[in-house]
Amino acid sequence: MYNLHLETSHFPAQIDTEIRDISVGGLLLEIAYSHPDSIAMVDVAEDGECGQSWTYSDLAHQAKSLAQALASRFKPRERIVVWAPNIPEWIFMEYAAGLAGLVLVTANPSFQTTELKYVLDQSGAVGLFMIDEFRGNPMEEIANEATKGNTRLREIINLHNRDTLFKIGDRSTLLPNVHPDDPAQIQYTSGTTGFPKGAILSHKNLVNNARLFCARKRVTQHSVWANFMPLFHTAGCATGALGCLQAACKMLLIKRFDSDIFARLIEEQKVTTCFAVPTMLFNLLESLERNPRDMSSLEVITTGGAPVPPDLIRKVRNNLGCHLLSAFGQTEHSPMISLNPIGSTIEQIVETAGQPLPHTEVSIRSPENNNVLPIAEVGEICARSYAVMIEYNDNPEATVSTIDSDGWLHTGDLGTMDSHGFIRVTGRVKDMIIRGGENHFPAEIEAVLVMHPKVSQVAVVGLPNKKWGEIIAAFILSEAALDQNDLQTHCRVHLSPQKTPSIWVHVPEFPLTGSGKVQKFAIREKYLAGNYGRVLI
Repeated sequence: MYNLHLETSHFPAQIDTEIRDISVGGLLLEIAYSHPDSIAMVDVAEDGECGQSWTYSDLAHQAKSLAQALASRFKPRERIVVWAPNIPEWIFMEYAAGLAGLVLVTANPSFQTTELKYVLDQSGAVGLFMIDEFRGNPMEEIANEATKGNTRLREIINLHNRDTLFKIGDRSTLLPNVHPDDPAQIQYTSGTTGFPKGAILSHKNLVNNARLFCARKRVTQHSVWANFMPLFHTAGCATGALGCLQAACKMLLIKRFDSDIFARLIEEQKVTTCFAVPTMLFNLLESLERNPRDMSSLEVITTGGAPVPPDLIRKVRNNLGCHLLSAFGQTEHSPMISLNPIGSTIEQIVETAGQPLPHTEVSIRSPENNNVLPIAEVGEICARSYAVMIEYNDNPEATVSTIDSDGWLHTGDLGTMDSHGFIRVTGRVKDMIIRGGENHFPAEIEAVLVMHPKVSQVAVVGLPNKKWGEIIAAFILSEAALDQNDLQTHCRVHLSPQKTPSIWVHVPEFPLTGSGKVQKFAIREKYLAGNYGRVLI
């Protein structure tokens, strides 16, 4: 934890460690040389059974052989899309593309035709690497439709067909020199409206961000990381996979999260760490109530993407016996910006997303004039560091509006900073609710509501209203019966009257992005369409 006393909401970059100039492929070869016999990856089947494993030497051999095959068919910096779930071939492709100097474009395996076509066209991809089907999604059929008329695409390869995947083409198999500042990936942001934007991330961005994040959560060579976050998202393929690589530790590659299976894996495989959104942790705790297991191997769990209820932190510490640390990041920052140190208090973990990571400068700025704001005043969270994306792919207007002339990444998130540099996220700039001309921040209201004993999770959104412009609505997940008067009383104890929601809705589930974040625009649309949840009277 950094011992600072700030006068304004500006946290200077702390340079107590190094930023390495190394590529993704270069790091793999380095770790394979220094830790050849350490287990790198274990393939976990849908039923939780552990299958084939690879040492770091094995992983480097697979990646180098595949890289030579790719180099013989594609030129450096060409874009290739990987459209698959968490399978070993995804990881092989990540490292092989890194060694061959190709730009890996990620795609959600649940994509339908329009979504896949958009990513293929917008990225300018020349190759599509996929599987035929996943959880009932007919990916082969979708690919056939999505690629009709695409004259740029040269290859469509089934990742399970080793003969075509590893085939040698007409070009030389000699691997190029890959510079750390070269583009490594294009990650498409989830987006709340319209089509997503493709953030181009460099090798240097990804490698260093994963290392510094994992150093703060104390991942070591002896760690066992359960990676069930989707590989098409930075939490899976960057923070998770590259984080494990930095530490030369074991990664359990898990295709989907199932709380009962995960509990068994913790016990059997001695899992020490993972990244999980709060919903997953609630499910894990419920599983352990039904079927207790040995959780003593757990050391640190990191979480983000939703408010962290105080009761969840206490239950994780008491029932799982490990630290639960909240974080903040976004794809455009490769992705992590801040993380609570292990020495954080429960209040800091609940109320903040921690201090910025090393070499990351953060400021809270006025959306009106871009000036740095006083301590504890709400403004836009901005970051400046080695981890800021290169640009949005083929979208200079969006790039300029997101990264200003001084190099500050404008995250679009509202927040505050205290005098010690701890960041509190209060909502999205575009999610801000303007009721009767007064600004209200959803995360502030959510942070109060999750303290109610009957509230598991909550999403606060603005709904259109003729009188006020917008009114505040709270959508709540709970297994208990909810009482509107009780919830209103709870809010009034902690919040001024105008911040208390006008509409309360008990819902069965939240619409989520592929990375597990709540889609508030979808909540609003579903409610206004009249088919979402039960309104409390």
